[in-house]
Amino acid sequence: MAANHGPQDPVTKHPQPEFPQQDQPHPGWTGPMDPPPDHGEESYRGRGLLTDRKALLTGGDSGIGRAVALAYAREGADVVFTHLESEENEARETVRLVEEAGRKAVAVSCDIREEEQCRALVERAVDELGRIDILVNNAAYQMSQPDGIGAITTEQFDRVVRTNLYGMFWLSKMALPHMPKGGCIINSASVQAYKPSPHLLDYAMTKGAIVTFTQGLAQMLASDGIRVNAVAPGPVWTPLIPATLPDTVEFGKQAPLGRPAQPAEMAPAYVFLASPQASYITAEIVNATGGTPLP
Repeated sequence: MAANHGPQDPVTKHPQPEFPQQDQPHPGWTGPMDPPPDHGEESYRGRGLLTDRKALLTGGDSGIGRAVALAYAREGADVVFTHLESEENEARETVRLVEEAGRKAVAVSCDIREEEQCRALVERAVDELGRIDILVNNAAYQMSQPDGIGAITTEQFDRVVRTNLYGMFWLSKMALPHMPKGGCIINSASVQAYKPSPHLLDYAMTKGAIVTFTQGLAQMLASDGIRVNAVAPGPVWTPLIPATLPDTVEFGKQAPLGRPAQPAEMAPAYVFLASPQASYITAEIVNATGGTPLP
């Protein structure tokens, strides 16, 4: 597995805009993307940081979720992950990558907007893995509305809130009885929590709530030996981008590093927060924004 361990310029390490304009129907797929996203297939090298850990991950079929599943597997963890029914082909690729690393992979079609589906997901994960050491609440929904709040329908608002908040709340609540001391919850927040883009108003609102949920739950569970943290990515090149934003040509150019992150660049933060090295870290938000200063 090739890897470059010498110094690398973070500006030129991965493709920089301008990118071709590309549009996809939601939820988007990896294959048509130009340039193709990097999930760490050729670069991520495990060090046994998560040997025999058991992870439940939402939204693991593509993007950040696939990169995290791959990294967890190469660090020694077994992974149950969710995908939408329409993302079955994407999920097969994540399964392949995890199994290629010698770990167990279980893909579960699940709509986390539904409480009973969340309950069934946790039960399936426990049946498959025996316990849940790591819960990664990563699945999210967004849809750009450049015409403002008046263009955000109740249907869209409900989908954003139920996907981004209800699912996270239910899964955290339901997973905890199956989580031993030393377990952890990692939530996917966003730079949008601190610097909201007007056209992503409802999405940004939920990401702010995820920050608050993370910090509050961490304090609640500290005495139980369960850590709760979040990662706040900046712009990341995933299928959600051509599926939900009208302009992909200059996506990520606004970051001080001048480009979007690749999913592979997010995965190490999720590995670190799940690892024993982060044993004294809880209620923290790891900002991975490409240089955008956050509070």
